Amino acid sequence: MSEATGSGKMAHVAFLGLGHMGGPMAVNLVKAGYTVAGFDVVPAALDAARGHGIPTVATPAEAVAGADVVLTMFPSGQHVLDAYRGTDGRPGLLDVAGPDTMFLDCSTINVDEAREASALAVAAGHRAVDAPVSGGVVGAEAGTLTFMVGALPEDFDAVRPLLEVMGKRVVHCGAHGAGQAAKVCNNLILGISMIAVSEAFVLGEKLGLTHQALFDVASAASGQCWALTTNCPVPGPVPTSPANRDYQPGFAGALMAKDLKLALNALQSTGVAARMGPLASEIYDTFAAEGGAGRDFSGIITDIRDKSAH
Repeated sequence: MSEATGSGKMAHVAFLGLGHMGGPMAVNLVKAGYTVAGFDVVPAALDAARGHGIPTVATPAEAVAGADVVLTMFPSGQHVLDAYRGTDGRPGLLDVAGPDTMFLDCSTINVDEAREASALAVAAGHRAVDAPVSGGVVGAEAGTLTFMVGALPEDFDAVRPLLEVMGKRVVHCGAHGAGQAAKVCNNLILGISMIAVSEAFVLGEKLGLTHQALFDVASAASGQCWALTTNCPVPGPVPTSPANRDYQPGFAGALMAKDLKLALNALQSTGVAARMGPLASEIYDTFAAEGGAGRDFSGIITDIRDKSAH
């Protein structure tokens, strides 16, 4: 029995940001019995949300009124901070929410921005959790996302039932900002490994290997990784990978470029002597700018292939 239909705690959710990820997440909350008030600045997103049974409202303030949880799924940290503080003389979410509201940010943003947002919420008399997600649109629709959570232990316990409605794995990574830290580290691994897998397949092509032969070896050897066995960048070996549908995302190249930029910011701010991360960020920036923004990030293989000597 969900928390929403059981004890009633955390039952009223203001869901702000109903895009490709937020929309399906909100649908799963509604199906589980949560009271949801949805809002998005994009009219088409609101229309789509209503079409999927998500109650929507006209303003963020209306969504937040009476909410136990204010869940945000925004494109950037600046969006989160502006929404929390308010802009252009308009009150922020922190001002209009009732005392001790849970502010749950599921956006993927800079670690420093996540910590600042949490500090603002706490200073305003609220609670704060950062819980970025992994799993893409497919995971959002299926309710199988992974949540990486930064929160005080008692706040993690409070939001965990809600997160478990939307995901199959919920990991408490530490204090405020730790969820974003885990996300940025994970996607640094993912971006680098997809480039490595793609370069290996193009090299295999040049050396006369079939895709299946290389996959059969590497998937059962030391080259095994998620980028190979789940999101394989060539069609055939993994029928469900985006390569089999002309690289429709999935996880878009623009999002990988964004996440690697967040990783680059973190690397620079911490003084890590990284070389692969900055290079991967540069590669995906170029990929996104040259037509890959809306393609799955595994489509980087086509860029590598096209730029290889014939």
